[in-house]
Amino acid sequence: MKVINIGNSPLQAGEVALGCMRMADMSPKDAENVIRTSLEEGVTLFDHADIYGKGASEEVFGKAIDLKGADRDKMILQSKCGIRSGFYDFSKEHIVTSVDSILKRLGADHLDILVLHRPDALMEPEEVASAFSELKKSGKVNYFGVSNHHPGQIELLKQYVDVSLIVNQVQLSLMHTPIIDAGLQVNMHQDGAIHRDGMLLEYCRKENITIQAWSPFQHGMIEGPFIDNDDFPELNKKLRELAEEKGISKTTAAAAWLLRIPASIQPVVGSMTPERIRQAAAASKVDLTREEWYGLYTAAGNDLP
Repeated sequence: MKVINIGNSPLQAGEVALGCMRMADMSPKDAENVIRTSLEEGVTLFDHADIYGKGASEEVFGKAIDLKGADRDKMILQSKCGIRSGFYDFSKEHIVTSVDSILKRLGADHLDILVLHRPDALMEPEEVASAFSELKKSGKVNYFGVSNHHPGQIELLKQYVDVSLIVNQVQLSLMHTPIIDAGLQVNMHQDGAIHRDGMLLEYCRKENITIQAWSPFQHGMIEGPFIDNDDFPELNKKLRELAEEKGISKTTAAAAWLLRIPASIQPVVGSMTPERIRQAAAASKVDLTREEWYGLYTAAGNDLP
């Protein structure tokens, strides 16, 4: 698998990452199979969050593999915090205690990346900066990022924190493309021309922030996969044609569409099925032409002006 730098850090990871949200209900043995398959395919960044399975996903991961052993050096371990029951919390106390709990569940001594999970409207950037500084100095977290943040929120944080923000994890797939739509429909009256994110795609490219695409095969928020879904016949027809032409799967084609975007997009694959992980990882070896990329984009229901 091709390797990319994560943001402006020296961290290098496979183009495709594994999201561990669905690991909560797995046995450690099955989880180890998923982790080993991922590593064999070149997937090296493993994404967690303290709310996934109410912490159970991290616990299963920690039981499945020794994160103080030799395997740890092969991984980039990432987790997120900030979402609580009914509210968001970027207070220093919550960030610091969340990391301690995350490390305990994982059985790890540090995170490579800590990500703030969705914006907190009551954020005091000074508190975030103090938390980041303490975690960095203690060796518990090496690098930091955000999730679902727009450029203004990132700029506010950057005024206070003394570390780089190297990732922004946002929803992006063939069936969820607002960060692309607005850039194609400049100065148009259509709904797609509305900038809902403050030109996030362009901003992250300019600032060298890796965009991690969550739900890369889903439609809606968590409504389910669009691949082989009868509600999306045109897109699946196009995916099937492309897959047959190139000798790949439709999952591979959908992931390759994301990787073709010249912004260091890193799909975060949430499947716990080894074969699906292999198919997603195979996208790193597929190059789509402009015609193929735009063909999938329009088959997903998007109009070009």
